Amino acid sequence: MKKNLLLSMFLVLSVLFLVGNMSEAARITCGTVSSKAAACVPYASGKARAPSPKCCSNLRQLAGLVKNVGDKKAICQCLKDAGKSMGIQDRYLTKIPRACNINVGFRVSASTDCSKSVYILLL
Repeated sequence: MKKNLLLSMFLVLSVLFLVGNMSEAARITCGTVSSKAAACVPYASGKARAPSPKCCSNLRQLAGLVKNVGDKKAICQCLKDAGKSMGIQDRYLTKIPRACNINVGFRVSASTDCSKSVYILLL
């Protein structure tokens, strides 16, 4: 009886551990991030005076897709990777959340450590 109880407790804890880890798995792809963020490139690269309404709208849609920390980490890393090849300038990139009135919960920057900073807040 005692052995069965211990085995049952172990199984329950194992399932809880697995479910907890799955909740951090990213479900957002870099393709989704890139397509949503593309409208922000003119401003983020210094070629436009302000983020376009489409940029802000797309970023709000992207924020609405975030369900867990894994999603937020994925978005952060995808944006950093894409920014390297698109001529994104940090001085403009850091201003987009405020200009679009979106709280992302971490500093948006090329130097952001996506593995740590995204734990601050979920969107």
